[in-house]
Amino acid sequence: MAKITLSNIGHSYNKDKDQSTWALKPLDMVWESGKTYALLGPSGCGKTTILNTISGLVTPHQGRLLFDDQDVTDIPTAQRNIAQVFQFPTIYRSMSVFENLSFPLVCRGWKADKIKARVHEIAEILEITDRLGRSAVKLGADEKQLISLGRGLVRDDVSALLMDEPLTVIDPQSKFELRKKIKAINKINNLTVIYVTHDQYEAMTFADELLVMSFGEVIQRGTPEQLFEKPNSKYVGNFIGSPAMNFLPVQVQSNEILFGSTKLKTNNASGDVKGKSIEVGIRPEYITLAKGAGENVIEAELLGHDDLGSVRVLKCVAGGSPISVKIARSEGLPTSKNLFLKLPAEKSWLYQDGRLI
Repeated sequence: MAKITLSNIGHSYNKDKDQSTWALKPLDMVWESGKTYALLGPSGCGKTTILNTISGLVTPHQGRLLFDDQDVTDIPTAQRNIAQVFQFPTIYRSMSVFENLSFPLVCRGWKADKIKARVHEIAEILEITDRLGRSAVKLGADEKQLISLGRGLVRDDVSALLMDEPLTVIDPQSKFELRKKIKAINKINNLTVIYVTHDQYEAMTFADELLVMSFGEVIQRGTPEQLFEKPNSKYVGNFIGSPAMNFLPVQVQSNEILFGSTKLKTNNASGDVKGKSIEVGIRPEYITLAKGAGENVIEAELLGHDDLGSVRVLKCVAGGSPISVKIARSEGLPTSKNLFLKLPAEKSWLYQDGRLI
């Protein structure tokens, strides 16, 4: 395992001098040894560029990369002691499962008895011991991805495990099981894991910390709880959570926040707020149905709902703005289309020009 430091790392595939067009805009970042991180964002936001810079597949246009404070920027991939798992399983089709898993150890000159013990140890964790003698080419996509993952984990000198959307080709139930296995393996090996995905659910259930990216920049970094509870921008509020965070346009007059004629209180101060594009953000999970007018209560009209099993999402409109409310099935559906919605002040945040104030 290793502490990974990105010092003023930036990259342009076209060597463009205009940094606004770079695939990865210059950034400084430290990833602690033994922790699990998820790079989250849409296609083309720079996630894979970061991953490939760490692995050595990309040499950054500027900046330095350090493993445990040792500069590895110009060191070839083979000498970085990293394991990388790609979106589509990479296996040696002519080999058995055992031979696939043992190949990295054979290349490093391990003795046969030590190879056998290590391969069986990893196979037991991945629950593929009964398939060690089978031809790898005859396995399903999820089994092949297990082999690809196992080949990265079988070495005992790995500084970091890098995974680039490794579960894309896997069915939903197998994804859940694979995430559990990866987390179990990391508890044993204590690796520094960096996981690239565009799936917020994968990221939030897997990583210690999330890094949400957009257009080559890290927009916010934090624990899943921090990004859910207090997104620093509308971008993060919309990207994290399902349904996305609600944003209601408001005005600030004499330090009072007004949604129409209704006064609202929020968790952050409004004293220095001036100008336009001011909004209150609140998660659908924290809005509750009220019986009538009151503090931080707004009026809304119910347009419909989505049934998600244990919960329902009420689709409403308030003051011309859409607003979603997530309620437990046990609450039942409202009998009237005219609703009163309670927006708890401690869960409401004030934003201006798309940024948390």
